[in-house]
Amino acid sequence: MIDYIVSRLTPIYSPEEAREIAFWVLEELTGQDRFTLSACKDTKNISNIEIILERIIKKEPIQYIFGHILWSGLDLKLTSATLIPRPETAELVDWINNSLNSKLLNQTATLNSKLSTLNCLDIGTGSGCIALSLKQRHPAWQVTGIDISPEAIAIARENATRNHLDVRFIEQDILSLNSQLLNQPATLHSTLSTLNYDIVVSNPPYVLESEKVSMESNVLDYEPSSALFVPNDDPLLFYRRIAELRLGRWLYFEINERFGAEVCDLLSSLGYIDIELKRDSYGKERFVRARLAH
Repeated sequence: MIDYIVSRLTPIYSPEEAREIAFWVLEELTGQDRFTLSACKDTKNISNIEIILERIIKKEPIQYIFGHILWSGLDLKLTSATLIPRPETAELVDWINNSLNSKLLNQTATLNSKLSTLNCLDIGTGSGCIALSLKQRHPAWQVTGIDISPEAIAIARENATRNHLDVRFIEQDILSLNSQLLNQPATLHSTLSTLNYDIVVSNPPYVLESEKVSMESNVLDYEPSSALFVPNDDPLLFYRRIAELRLGRWLYFEINERFGAEVCDLLSSLGYIDIELKRDSYGKERFVRARLAH
């Protein structure tokens, strides 16, 4: 069956990619591990295999076909309303986690917080992957995720239940949030008060509309465009809005590799200090960290 799937996929994918997909499909459909599948000579038909292969040939992401992904120790439900979490985003979570040993973070936690009980906000949470990963690693932390999409928030809440994690998710458009709204206790968003958070993290839309021409169809045709793209004339739209709101002591961003210096300059102009630009495992300038000066 492995060889059959590879033969069906090689017109579209490289032999290496096709073999990797073949194992992935069979692991999902049979519940067997890769070693067992490699040793198995049984080539009997598997229900729905042709339907699944046709969807893969059309470049539909396999994570959407099976409706979930195993990511950073979490089993996350996914639909076309949520981006597929990338390995780079797991690196962002790792950076936050490793920062706990930083003297700077220890000294600048908010007055009512200790490092073991930090208060964190994930903006543009999508499937909830960042918020849930932080909560999984630090059960005593208070973690909140917000997103403009009600469909994404519903998936994030389901993922919290699925992974037995207590994270609060709120539907909110960060671009419409302002200081007046933050100070209205009667609103749903009253808990997002200024400086209420020790850590604010975001992997917001950062791909330019002009970059669509170089993107693969499996992304363009299936993943939610509202979670991917920003206008060509305002690539820092979300970073500026989040930084202006001053919701937390520390900011952690995933960024477009083309705008590392620009994001750092923006944060500096808005009164942030201890600004650090970090490369991902592929050598791309992918993350920025900064602290609010006061």
